[in-house]
Amino acid sequence: MVKRGRIVAFFLLVILLFSTMGSTVNGIANRINLGLDLQGGFEVLYDVKPIDGQKMTKDTLESAASALEERVNALGVSEPNIQIEGDHRIRVQLAGVKDQNEARDLLSTQANLTFRDVNDKVLLNGSEIEGAKQAYTQNNQPNVVLTLKDPKKFGEITQELSQKAATRENLLVIWLDYEKGKDSYKAESQKQDPKYLSAASVNQKLSQKEVTIEGGFDIKEAQNLAKLINAGALPVQLKEVYSTSVGAQFGQTALETTVYAGIIGIGLVFLFMLAFYRFPGFIACITLAIYVFLILLVYDWMGAVLTLPGIAALVLNVGMAVDANIITYERIKDEIKRGRSIPSAYKAGNRRSIITIFDANITTLLAGAVLFYFGTSSVQGFATMLIVGILISFITCVYGTRLFLGLWVNSRALNKKPRIFGVNPKDIEDLSEDKGNHFPKTKFDKVDFVKHSKKFFTLSIVITIAGIILLSTMKLNLGIDFASGTRVDIQADSALTQQEVTKELAEINMETEDITLSGQNNERATAQFKGALSKDEIAKIKDHFDEKYGTEPSISTVSPTIGRELAKNALYAVLIASLGIVIYVSIRFEWKMALASVIALLHDVFVIITLFSLFQFEVDVTFIAAILTIIGYSLNDTIVSFDRIRENMGIFKPKTDKELADIVNLSLRETFTRSINTIVTVVITVLALLIFGSESIQNFSIALLIGLIIGAYSSLFIASQLWLVWKKKEMKKGPKKSIEKEDTL
Repeated sequence: MVKRGRIVAFFLLVILLFSTMGSTVNGIANRINLGLDLQGGFEVLYDVKPIDGQKMTKDTLESAASALEERVNALGVSEPNIQIEGDHRIRVQLAGVKDQNEARDLLSTQANLTFRDVNDKVLLNGSEIEGAKQAYTQNNQPNVVLTLKDPKKFGEITQELSQKAATRENLLVIWLDYEKGKDSYKAESQKQDPKYLSAASVNQKLSQKEVTIEGGFDIKEAQNLAKLINAGALPVQLKEVYSTSVGAQFGQTALETTVYAGIIGIGLVFLFMLAFYRFPGFIACITLAIYVFLILLVYDWMGAVLTLPGIAALVLNVGMAVDANIITYERIKDEIKRGRSIPSAYKAGNRRSIITIFDANITTLLAGAVLFYFGTSSVQGFATMLIVGILISFITCVYGTRLFLGLWVNSRALNKKPRIFGVNPKDIEDLSEDKGNHFPKTKFDKVDFVKHSKKFFTLSIVITIAGIILLSTMKLNLGIDFASGTRVDIQADSALTQQEVTKELAEINMETEDITLSGQNNERATAQFKGALSKDEIAKIKDHFDEKYGTEPSISTVSPTIGRELAKNALYAVLIASLGIVIYVSIRFEWKMALASVIALLHDVFVIITLFSLFQFEVDVTFIAAILTIIGYSLNDTIVSFDRIRENMGIFKPKTDKELADIVNLSLRETFTRSINTIVTVVITVLALLIFGSESIQNFSIALLIGLIIGAYSSLFIASQLWLVWKKKEMKKGPKKSIEKEDTL
């Protein structure tokens, strides 16, 4: 008899959840902070150096960070992010800042104000200034008015200067960031545009509270000077070692295209699950919708910043999260085919799948944690979303699915309806026939994965040798993240040509031959410069192309020091992730499986690198994010296969090489549908990002697409086959400790 109360509870619960989601999702989405790559702005990493022989201490860094925050507040930027990194660096992120050139000047200028005589002797310094404001002269020209702390001292200084009128040394020279040994009044006074702010003649004693600086300023220059003086001089010297700036239009375009790509990708995943898994697929769509909502909710609670790679990770997470559903549904289908009733198959499928899901996701979490630790800010955004997504998938795609599907199963409405689970009644065995521990039938019984293992080993060896030769001759096309330099992305409303961009750059004395065009109509151009451009050169480029095309270009600069550090950190990340995986898989399975897994994933990484070298795709910092994601995913796939091998080893207890090979074949056949379906769902989302997403994550999407396909290949034909070879050798030497382990957490 059908228990309708459980069905009513299902619909009430779904209506309640979706009503809550519908009424709150817009508010949550609007509250989430967008990164500078989605709303424009800039990020700069400063190398902090002491001045006047002081030592670099934690207090010095904190004082510098506080001074920078004061300056940012003067800009009126909402929610700036200023972080101390290590023992000599400060990173500043200003999303949504309108005038990036003004912000950069305001941040990096030392703002050490001094009053000197013509012989460069200091008479007053910035510490004796109470405040500053922008004002106007009688002729309505912008100037800056300083308020002094001690008018009496100023009177004494001016009285002494006024007595030097006969020698024409009665000048009060006001400097901003005077550099000892480099600057002098005598040299600067001969220039048309001297470095000092003003040099006023003093003919009498001036015991006044306010002093006016008239330096031929425009209103913006006067306002900025007043802001700098009020914020105070920096207690350190700052040197830019990395910076990236994104024009508002670039950010808006990236946001719109990537969200559009995400909607398409997630929608296609929903359709696939409905078509292949039918009613359980419908349940998966419900839990995936809740999954996306919960991720946005957690991001809102965390106050996290959503970046372009973060959106890509969210879309990718949907493809990976559905894997938990696929693993569970495939196990339920297996149990139904073995003759179990729907309720019995549901319980057995859930019990057998949870350990596989746990092991597979832990390894991806490990890769995400390593990525977060070694990554830069944008990559950390990707890693954060990846980690949050994996954790939430346990709530929705594991326990949420059990709750919703369990209500229907326990209502008995699905009893004796295997087709609802995608099972043909003809494929169901009769449990009343006691066949012992026989090998169950699968759709792929004619496929012999083991038979051609030597051919696959040979293929991989050939690819590896070819890759070594290719890398030694063609090298990798390293982006500025690793090679250092400057990248300028220019956008126009109409098609651009290399000649046009070259001409425009030449007009501002910025020449490079490295110009590439992109976009559907070549409306985007990327110019790369070997050296890291100065802030003045960056300002010149921004102003020129903003005036020319109405859109500020996006500019990234990386110093050689940072390039080397990024390369070193990328190598450390891959090695530490691999070591962690070896340790975990050795504990959960056995060392042979761990070693086979790592060899397979290193094989995947090498193939991707080889293909990037062959096609000369640019290798940037997001490429490393893709590599570590692939490591997690490739291992995820391998763990599922090894988990089934471990289970079947416990059931059938092989004693010969043939029986061992049969178990590997059986395990791969049983998990093959899951492997194919999982890769289809993830590839769908990656293809959506690649085709419809922002061009700035195109290489990231290409690396993921290649890696996902290669990862499926290696889990089937490299990792499991290597383990089989080693296990056969172990059996010949005599009985060893079994890999059977308790199937509980």
